[in-house]
Amino acid sequence: MGRAAAAGGGGGGARRWLPWLGFCFWAAGAAAARGTNNGEVLPESIPSAPGTLPHFIEEPDDAYIVKSNPIALRCKARPAMQIFFKCNGEWVHQNEHVSEESLDESSGLKVREVFINVTRQQVEDFHGPENYWCQCVAWSHLGTSKSRKASVRIAYLRKNFEQDPQGKEVPIEGMIVLHCRPPEGVPAAEVEWLKNEEPIDSEQDENIDTRADHNLIIRQARLSDSGNYTCMAANIVAKRRSLSATVVVYVDGSWEVWSEWSVCSPECEHLRIRECTAPPPRNGGKFCEGLNQESENCTDGLCILGIENASDIALYSGLGAAVVAVAVLVIGVTFYRRSQSDYGVDVIDSSALTGNSLLLNSSMQPDLTVSRTYSGPICLQDPLDKELMTESSLFNPLTDIKVKVQSSFMVSLGVSERAEYHGKNHSGTFPHGNNRGFSTIHPRNKTPYIQNLSSLPTRTELRTTGVFGHLGGRLVMPNTGVSLLIPHGAIPEENSWEIYMSINQGEPSLPSDGSEVLLSPEVTCGPPDMIVTTPFALTIPHCADVSAEHWNVHLKKRTQQGKWEEVMSVEDESTSCYCLLDPFACHVLLDSFGTYALTGEPITDCAVKQLKVAVFGCMSCNSLDYNLRVYCVDNTPCAFQEVVSDERHQGGQLLEEPKLLHFKGNTFSLQISVLDIPPFLWRIKPFTACQEVPFSRVWCSNRQPLHCAFSLERYTPTTTQLSCKICIRQLKGHEQILQVQTSILESERETITFFAQEDSTFPAQTGPKAFKIPYSIRQRICATFDTPNAKGKDWQMLAQKNSINRNLSYFATQSSPSAVILNLWEARHQHDGDLDSLACALEEIGRTHTKLSNITESQLDEADFNYSRQNGL
Repeated sequence: MGRAAAAGGGGGGARRWLPWLGFCFWAAGAAAARGTNNGEVLPESIPSAPGTLPHFIEEPDDAYIVKSNPIALRCKARPAMQIFFKCNGEWVHQNEHVSEESLDESSGLKVREVFINVTRQQVEDFHGPENYWCQCVAWSHLGTSKSRKASVRIAYLRKNFEQDPQGKEVPIEGMIVLHCRPPEGVPAAEVEWLKNEEPIDSEQDENIDTRADHNLIIRQARLSDSGNYTCMAANIVAKRRSLSATVVVYVDGSWEVWSEWSVCSPECEHLRIRECTAPPPRNGGKFCEGLNQESENCTDGLCILGIENASDIALYSGLGAAVVAVAVLVIGVTFYRRSQSDYGVDVIDSSALTGNSLLLNSSMQPDLTVSRTYSGPICLQDPLDKELMTESSLFNPLTDIKVKVQSSFMVSLGVSERAEYHGKNHSGTFPHGNNRGFSTIHPRNKTPYIQNLSSLPTRTELRTTGVFGHLGGRLVMPNTGVSLLIPHGAIPEENSWEIYMSINQGEPSLPSDGSEVLLSPEVTCGPPDMIVTTPFALTIPHCADVSAEHWNVHLKKRTQQGKWEEVMSVEDESTSCYCLLDPFACHVLLDSFGTYALTGEPITDCAVKQLKVAVFGCMSCNSLDYNLRVYCVDNTPCAFQEVVSDERHQGGQLLEEPKLLHFKGNTFSLQISVLDIPPFLWRIKPFTACQEVPFSRVWCSNRQPLHCAFSLERYTPTTTQLSCKICIRQLKGHEQILQVQTSILESERETITFFAQEDSTFPAQTGPKAFKIPYSIRQRICATFDTPNAKGKDWQMLAQKNSINRNLSYFATQSSPSAVILNLWEARHQHDGDLDSLACALEEIGRTHTKLSNITESQLDEADFNYSRQNGL
């Protein structure tokens, strides 16, 4: 074996390098053609096998330059007269080649092997559309053969992880998903997970999966899974460690079963106990709720303690005589008072129920001998009752209702627990076909007056339907913020379903559970037995001022038995459904129909509910009176839709554009007052200028719309203009001012729009027209981003650019993650259809440069037509 000529010439001949031919020709002398620079002459016995193209035994492999070390590219072929490298389309000079020649003993053919070195500087100096590449070209008498192209890249691994795993606390048997996106590197880094500095072997534990996009998934958390988890990334250059994430698996405590009742004690009571040990709370889990001890009378209330001596007899006899004397005195006083007048001096105007009479009229001297036992303002919770809102005396205010207030002496004797209300019986027909009469409200009923009103029959549910097939579509409940997106392909071909959607407008069926409050309407979609092949998107409005620091928001579903169960917490990881909480709505990806609602558990006193405050007005039956009704309802379109519907029925007009009030969960009440009434033109009934609503009534106002009423009176019929301010404020909280500037004459009044944004007049939209992204564009996006990419420009990047940063494991389980992400985009942008933002996100990723917004209507129509033809429509 000898080394081929690499440089210089022999035999007196001059050599010329011809890069366009790829090998050397000698200008003179056939003998010199066999010479080498070290005087060796190749044996003429080595045949070149005329008629055979070179065959590569070894081709150059892809290589990485580590730091500043050059790499060697090799190739070997037979039979080969010459082999040269071509890099980036240019021939490498023969001086840079090192070649060896040998004889294949089995075939007797000439074998040639060549290698070159590639340096870091050469790769860095190359600027082209592709990576630096090299290729071998071999010659024989018959022709040439080319090897594969080998790319050469500079290896590196950046220091910072694109996403570090985050610590979390999960309940036992819950799912743990730790996300890890390793640093950018060439070649792509391999990921390994450590728990407490020990490698995790997912093959040894079926409960652990580390294959899904570098994430660590523990399907069912165990106590032993608590620990510190670290993501390790490594390639041929270096190793990197992520920040450690502490995972705590906790156990909430549960009560044991109650023990047997103890024996009856001398006090006629027996006890039973239970302990929080089944299981006990561990790792910071919640302690058991409820009592750990109960006692009750063990003789059904018939227990009589023994009388031991005569002194006891005297004691009980004296007490009995005292009771009889007090009873006689009470009866005598009562008859005396009734003989004096029907109500006498103890009758006060019902407007004093506001509790602010002394503050509002300082000129009045309070009667310190009278104890007022009323508890709050008359604020109604059922605006449905048409009679009460227009012709009823509640807006006059309560002129037909007299309030009997007991004197402090009578109250001290325990004769009366609270004020006594006497109301006239009202006749007439209530809205929605409910014929209801109003009877006397008895004094001994401990339920507040406003609760009696809200217990009356309520309105029916809102409902809409549509027929959908394989092409999918969108079902919208106009002006409620509730919608349903059926993706293309969710319904099998040649099938169609009548899908319905409804909103419960009656008393919520979701029970109040401790501190949890209902943040959304109860939305039902069906039919419940319908099966979809890809998740549908349900959009539900909510009234929470979204903040993970102050709210823990839950998605709940009603079972067939009528009970409610938690589907997931919005911040949890789940592969069964996905919740995306926007400022005013929650978009939920689901695979089963049913009844859903959002509840919130305030974590701090800074948790805020958004209330919509609005004022309506109308003339009363008395031509000089004008009624104002101030509403405070949850800031959801459906809640305000309910108010608007009722006001339309009773002739009310919106007097000012509704505003938002941030109501804190700090237990402080709400005050509503009318200010700046024009003197000598209008007056407000005494003691009704300010009303106060308890905190609990506002915090749970979703039970029924809450409003307070004010009655104004004109001095003369010629006054037609009304201007005043209405202040709604929470004590130690926020406030809003509604500026009323209106004419009480309907012909002169300006109309104020109820809704800033009207939904489509067609509740059901089917086929391609229901979607903002054309089907052909959507298919190209899915085909591009569903394919994993070494640079990370795949569906995960698509999700990130669309502000979807959590619970990515849900999308990883879908057959087309990109399609599900686009379905979520469609649900979030049903009103604006902001294709520009989507196009910008795609351009930032760098995988497409198509401006979706530049697509004309004719192109959309043509795409839809072609799509319909392809699907046999």
